[in-house]
Amino acid sequence: MTRRSLLPLALAGTAAAAAVALSLPPMSTDAVAASLLGGSGMTGKAAPAFAGINSWVNSPPLKMEELRGKVVLVDFWTYTCINCLNALPYVKAWHEKYKDQGLVVVGVHSPEYEEEKSLAGLKDAISRLGITHPVAQDNDFKTWKSYSNRYWPALYLVDKQGKVVYTHFGEGAYQQTEAQIQALLKQPA
Repeated sequence: MTRRSLLPLALAGTAAAAAVALSLPPMSTDAVAASLLGGSGMTGKAAPAFAGINSWVNSPPLKMEELRGKVVLVDFWTYTCINCLNALPYVKAWHEKYKDQGLVVVGVHSPEYEEEKSLAGLKDAISRLGITHPVAQDNDFKTWKSYSNRYWPALYLVDKQGKVVYTHFGEGAYQQTEAQIQALLKQPA
């Protein structure tokens, strides 16, 4: 094949990609940066309240303003997400290791599928997975939306003053995340 005969194929592929891109919802500059760089438009902003929570498991209802003076790790997850399940041992270990030093881990369960909206199913998964930290059931994605979250798993670290200071989306960066937790715990309230 010559370059001239490949040109129509290349143009057709480009047109198809453009059509797909135009059908997607527009992304803000922050969302594009978050997608490309792993950052978040939430960094440096006050952590949103836990909004529209259906139920709490392993804890009475928590309020972000009542957690001031603590370091808070907000973990958006769902129990059928393999990436969430792969990250879960680290989240659980941080809870156990640092809970007595001022870390509060809050799992925000935002269901990917309809069957994950069942409180009984969520409680069963929490028991089966050995989760002991607080879990908020966010069936209507109100807390998810207040964080402008778009990913499972997603970690948001909140400092003692209530600001989001670190984010990570997806698996990995476990040493970096733990180093951030340790540094925040050392800071004065």
